[in-house]
Amino acid sequence: TSTQDRNVKLALRIGILLFHQDIPMNWLFTPFRLPNHIMNPEPDYFTSPFNKGKIDFFLIDDKETFFPPSVRNRIVYYILARCAYHKEDSDDKNKKGIKRLLNNGTYGAAFPLHDSRYWKASRDPNSESERFSLYKHWARFFSFFKEQPLNLIRKYYGEKIGIYFAWLGFYTEMLFFAAVVGLICFLYGLFTFDDNVWSKEICSEEIGGNIIMCPLCDKTCGYWKLNSTCNSSWMEPYFPVTSQFARTFLSGATVIFWISLIIACIIGVIAYRLAVYAAFASIMKDSPTNNIHMVGSLITPQLATSVTASCINFVIIMILNVMYERVAIWITDMEIPKTHLEYENKLTVKMFLFQFVNYYSSCFYVAFFKGKFVGRPGDYIYMFGWSKLRNEECDPGGCLIELTTQLVIVMAGKQVWGNVQEALVPWLLNWWGSRKARSHPESLYSRWEQDHDLQNFSHLGLFYEYLEMVIQFGFITLFVASFPLAPLLALMNNIIEVRVDAWKFTTQFRRPVAAKAHSIGAWQEILNGVAVFSVVTNVSMAVLKYSRSRGEYSREYSTVENRVDNRIE
Repeated sequence: TSTQDRNVKLALRIGILLFHQDIPMNWLFTPFRLPNHIMNPEPDYFTSPFNKGKIDFFLIDDKETFFPPSVRNRIVYYILARCAYHKEDSDDKNKKGIKRLLNNGTYGAAFPLHDSRYWKASRDPNSESERFSLYKHWARFFSFFKEQPLNLIRKYYGEKIGIYFAWLGFYTEMLFFAAVVGLICFLYGLFTFDDNVWSKEICSEEIGGNIIMCPLCDKTCGYWKLNSTCNSSWMEPYFPVTSQFARTFLSGATVIFWISLIIACIIGVIAYRLAVYAAFASIMKDSPTNNIHMVGSLITPQLATSVTASCINFVIIMILNVMYERVAIWITDMEIPKTHLEYENKLTVKMFLFQFVNYYSSCFYVAFFKGKFVGRPGDYIYMFGWSKLRNEECDPGGCLIELTTQLVIVMAGKQVWGNVQEALVPWLLNWWGSRKARSHPESLYSRWEQDHDLQNFSHLGLFYEYLEMVIQFGFITLFVASFPLAPLLALMNNIIEVRVDAWKFTTQFRRPVAAKAHSIGAWQEILNGVAVFSVVTNVSMAVLKYSRSRGEYSREYSTVENRVDNRIE
C-alpha cells in the first residue's frame, strides 16, 4: 500500500557511503568478536522511503531478500490488521482486521513463524537459519563475553527489540567502570580498617568498653556498652475535554491512592521494627552486665530487626507490584491514548512512579529519617504516642549499615526473583504445554504447531524489561554511597540478564511482530531524572555522615560521660 511504502526506508543505488578504519591492537578484542557472517556489518547507504514506481533507484541484489525478515513481518501484519473480511453484499464496512477476528474467537492466535528450530540449522543448505545463528552465537550463556550481533537481532526481530538489546549492552558495559570504582572504594575501606580513629575508640575496651549507653527501648532493654556496636561502626559504607479530564482525574486519584497504600505499608513495617526490637532485645540480653548486645558477635537486635523487616518489606513490594500492575493497565486503557507510543509513555510514568515509591521508600526512611526524631532520655518520642512504639535510634556508627542490609535484600532478591520469573516460568509452561507433542514423531510436529506451543510475547513485554533495568539503575545510583558494591552486583546480574533475555526470545517465545523505534522512549527522560536525583541523595548521605562523625559523636560522647558520672555518684 502507498501508506506502507512511505514507512519503509531502503538503500538507494547511488551515494553509498563506506567507512573503514583500522583499529590499533585490534587483536586484543579478537576473543570478544563474532564471525563477520554473523555480525554482518552493513555499509552506510543513503536511504529513501520505498516507492514501487521508482524501484530502479533502489539497490536490489535479490528480489527474494530485498525486504529483510523484520520488514516482511511488519508488512504482513499491516495488511492483516486492515484487511476487510465482510461479505460483498454486507452493509457493515467495519468488519476488518485480524484483531477483531482474534477477539471474537474466529482465530485462536496470530503470530509470525520462526524460520527454523533453534537447536539445529535448516534442512535446506541454501536457506539461512537466522534463529539457529542467534541461538548458537548469542543466546547461549557461554557466549556471555562475546559481542551481540545487533544487526542480526534487528533483521530478525525488528528495530524496537534491537534497540533494547543495544541499550542493555551499552548499560552493562558502562556498569563495568562503576563496578571497578565501587570495588576500589570497598577495598580501600577494608585495607584502611585500622586507620579509623572513631571506630577504634568505639571498639576499644578503654574507651568504648567503659561507656554505658542508655537503653534503646523501654522496659525490656537494659543499659549497654558503646563497644558492643563495634561491628556496625567498622562495616559502614557510604476524549472530549470533560471526559478526558474526568478520566485523567480518576487515573491520578487511583495512582495517589496506591502510593498512599505503599506509605501505609511502610509505616506498618516501621511499627513492626519498633515492636519487635524490644522482643529481640529481651531474648538476646544474656550477658552478665545486662547488655542487650552480644559482644563480639554480628547478631544484634538491630541486625535481627533490620533483616526481618527488610524481608517482610520485600514480600510486600512483590505483592503490591502484582496488584498495581493490573490497576495501572486498567486506568491507562480507560484514558484511551491515541497512539501506541502515547499508551506506552502513560503506562511508563504510572508504573515507574509507583515502583519508585514501592522499592525506594523504605531505603529513604533508613537513610534520612531513622534516628532523627528520637528525643532524649526521659523525654523520648513515641510513634502515634503509643508507649510501646518508641522511635528507632541508629547505632553510634550510623544507620547506613542498615541501609546496606536493606539494599542487599531488596536488590538481590528482586534480581533473583526476576531471573527465575523470566527464565524458569516460561520454560516450565512450554514444557507442560508441549507434553502431548513430545510423543509424536518430529516429522508430524509442524512449524506452526511448535511455535503455537511457545509463550506469547505480549505488546508490553519490552516495557517490563526496561522497567526492571531502570529500577536497578535507581538502586546503583541513588544509594551507591551506602553500598559501593551495588554496581558490581548489577554488572554480574546484567551479564546473565543479556543471555537470559536472548535465550528467552530465541527459544521460549513466539516470534513477535516486528516494530520500529527510534529511541528507548520515555525511559530516557526517567533515567536522566534518576541520575540527577541521585546526586542529591548521595551528597545528602555524605553530609549526614560527615556531620555525625565530626559533630554529633563528640556531643554524644560528652553527654554520655556526664550520664555515667551522674550514675556513679
